[in-house]
Amino acid sequence: MKTLKTLQKALTFAMMCSAATAATAQTRPVVQFVATGGTIAMKVDPVTKGVVPAISGDDLMQTVPDAGKYATIEVNNSSAMSANYIEPKWWTRLTKAVDDALARPEVAGVVIAHGTDTMEETAYWLDLTVKSDKPVILIGAQRNASSPDFDGPRNLLNAIRIATTPEAKGKGVMIAMNNQINAARTATKTHTQDVETFKSGDFGFLGEVWEDKVQFSRAPLRRQHIDIGSGEMPRVEILPMFGGATGELLRYAVDQGAKGIVVQATGMGNMNVSMFEAVKYALSKNVPVVIATRVPNGRTMPVYGFQGGGKTTFDAGAVMAGDLNPQKARLLLMLMMHQGKQSKAELQAAFDR
Repeated sequence: MKTLKTLQKALTFAMMCSAATAATAQTRPVVQFVATGGTIAMKVDPVTKGVVPAISGDDLMQTVPDAGKYATIEVNNSSAMSANYIEPKWWTRLTKAVDDALARPEVAGVVIAHGTDTMEETAYWLDLTVKSDKPVILIGAQRNASSPDFDGPRNLLNAIRIATTPEAKGKGVMIAMNNQINAARTATKTHTQDVETFKSGDFGFLGEVWEDKVQFSRAPLRRQHIDIGSGEMPRVEILPMFGGATGELLRYAVDQGAKGIVVQATGMGNMNVSMFEAVKYALSKNVPVVIATRVPNGRTMPVYGFQGGGKTTFDAGAVMAGDLNPQKARLLLMLMMHQGKQSKAELQAAFDR
């Protein structure tokens, strides 16, 4: 009899614990984890010895058992992606998936695992196109899951913590790696292997993730929203300026149907005469040209007045990209043109915001 009463008490206690756990789970915010691939989802193939896609989003969540302390996690296993497959159609689908998730009141934020090679482009695209002010955090890894010092789990847990931090709301899309938080507009990959690869140049980090808290030091001020709408995005190409550039590739891109051109110029937006003549050729065909720079910090400005200087290209009708790097300038030009904005005044206003 005593044994039966003991068992009944134990059962009652277990049921109470289970109910308490369920209640706690219901009060925790929901974070949707979108797994799209990248090094964070790769291991070394034992046969080829090369690093290849190998693990799913569910597998990645198993590496962060503490995630449940902060949120209820929903895993969305997107098809594995690599830098070879990132394109406007995929970005458009990703924007819709993120918008759908964030529209649900119980969802606090979205975390996206992504390859680091094109992460800054996806982050900026989402920053321009996602409607919600809830946090979206992109993460990846510089070391694959076969490495003893795999950096994926730390980045994933940090991102979940950021997504559930009230101060993260309104900060836009962020990249969170190596305990550092970068704004999508300014972040860029700076090293092929180091875990501290994403930096924001002169602008600095938004904040950091510490053991005891997520701490923000600033907020991104230069943000804008562009509605994706429907239909395909216009084709926009990036052409580099370098010593001896002939401009022939730029002319070829225009002749092959490019609807917009971004020139990766030197300095504050300078180029040689051959490239300048090619820019004028594009403008004569009503193809907008945006002038970015290959220099990591600073901005393009209409300063130099020699043939091919920033002022001459600006006066000829080109648009200055400001402090956006070429790959991000391409995205903004693409989205603006998709909205039907093609005049120099309209485009320059967008790049100046």
